[in-house]
Amino acid sequence: MAKPRHLKSNLLLLLTACIWGFAFVAQREGMEHLGPFTFNAARFALGALSLVPLILWLDGRSGRSSDERGKEYKRGASAGIWAGIILFGGSSLQQIGLLYTTAGKAAFVTGLYIVIVPFLGLFLKQRLNLNNWAGALLAIAGLYLLCVTNDLSLNRGDLYELAGAFLWSLHILMIDKLSRTTDGLKLSLFQIVTCAVLSLIAALASETIRLADLSNALIPLLYGGICSVGIAYTLQIIGQQKAHPTQAAIILSMEAVFAAVGGYLILNELLGVRGVLGCLLMLAGMLLPQLPPNRDWRLARDTKGHQPLP
Repeated sequence: MAKPRHLKSNLLLLLTACIWGFAFVAQREGMEHLGPFTFNAARFALGALSLVPLILWLDGRSGRSSDERGKEYKRGASAGIWAGIILFGGSSLQQIGLLYTTAGKAAFVTGLYIVIVPFLGLFLKQRLNLNNWAGALLAIAGLYLLCVTNDLSLNRGDLYELAGAFLWSLHILMIDKLSRTTDGLKLSLFQIVTCAVLSLIAALASETIRLADLSNALIPLLYGGICSVGIAYTLQIIGQQKAHPTQAAIILSMEAVFAAVGGYLILNELLGVRGVLGCLLMLAGMLLPQLPPNRDWRLARDTKGHQPLP
């Protein structure tokens, strides 16, 4: 049975996955009134504003000198700009894709980053295990059932989401490297600000921004900005402090399930039998690489009093 602190952490991560899953619904609803770049510019700006009070509060409690805090902000800005450029690419492709596909499908295709990351890690000389290969095969089979039409083609929205999944994978690898030498919240703040600025530039160049449209999309913007970016990110940090990394990854991957449920309940999106089967295969493909490889299972068994395996 999970310890109380681990149970609390898991519940916080599950709430995070729920917020992120329903954010796909908010993102799709928001584009009834706004273009994808305008929506992203507004929601990331709101997300950045929601993080500022938390960062200032933590700085006040840290006891560090102003010089030390200044150096942290400089490191955060330097790293956050590069991460924000990748974040801009991934979020833009995701938002554009939602113009042409459902919230549930977008979430499941985006979730393929969990499968893609280990394979991109090969370029960093990281090794793959059997779970990675099996998960990739399951995910590909699920993607086929969920997205490929009778003429063996992906629709435009699914292609955008698939391209975005590769950028989300690069983003994860970049954050993994940058976060080792940079304060996590400050890195997050500056990457969000960078994404908001780039989205605004793209919106000014390609879309018409009207206050009336922003007002009509206010609820999706507030949810996508404050809840999805500000609150959920904070909950993720708190939850992962006491949670096992593998459990955290598995729980957060439930984001796709919540997106499918939200799309059904709020947007009346139906997947059909083939789509549901594809979602199940993709979910299995996302979860399998997070489980310990066979050798880890054997070592775990050995530490419980069994005879060592040859």
